[in-house]
Amino acid sequence: MDWPISEVARMSGVTARTLRHYNEIGLLPPARIGSNGHRYYEEHQLLLLQQILVLRELGVGLPEIGRVLADQVDTVEALRGHHRRLLAERDRLDALAATVSRTIAELEQSRRDGTPMTAINRPENLFEGIEPSQYEGNLRDFPALAEEAGRRAAAMTPAEAEAGQRERTALMIRLAEHMAGAPADAEPVQAEIDAQYRALASLHAVSADEYRAIGRSCVENEDWRAAYEAIAPGLAEFQRDAIEVYAVSRLG
Repeated sequence: MDWPISEVARMSGVTARTLRHYNEIGLLPPARIGSNGHRYYEEHQLLLLQQILVLRELGVGLPEIGRVLADQVDTVEALRGHHRRLLAERDRLDALAATVSRTIAELEQSRRDGTPMTAINRPENLFEGIEPSQYEGNLRDFPALAEEAGRRAAAMTPAEAEAGQRERTALMIRLAEHMAGAPADAEPVQAEIDAQYRALASLHAVSADEYRAIGRSCVENEDWRAAYEAIAPGLAEFQRDAIEVYAVSRLG
């Protein structure tokens, strides 16, 4: 039995565009291509896709995944290894959930009594359970960007990776401060969005439509949305709206 690319995309949640990219880089060729030009996948390809997606969730870059799959001898043993890593990831996510819960509680307390947020005075508290590779993983619907982000992340020192994560969190905090008193098209907000766009464009060319799609992902991608909402309710939508304004007014 085989399945067309549209059905595989529906079952797995991976876009057809990403599946085609996996084929282009030799990571997941289809079982066959029909006379109609459509790609078809069999059970073997679905098992490989499962492994690819598990490794992506664990923050492994596409080049490394290719090496893992090429060196793999026994599928069951490989899955046992993935299972061990998933259990470790579960523990990390438990720590991250506790971090977000603490941040929400401290933000609410800060708003009630007007005192500074304790976690900002101890900024390391914002990052417990967070790994920089999760940011690159959330770009998985934008394969070219994700691959370049993963390559650069792999070359970073731990200090550089931590600094990058702190800057991303600081940016979200700045946006939350703007959101309290400015619309999405205000110049200070657009300046922040411009800095984000330039950082992405330094990895790979980003069109206006792609930047809009990234903006929508801030709301539609559960991990991204959770990160924004942990800073301030409504921040994910504010980021999306600000990116839409920027794409229309500056990217055409």
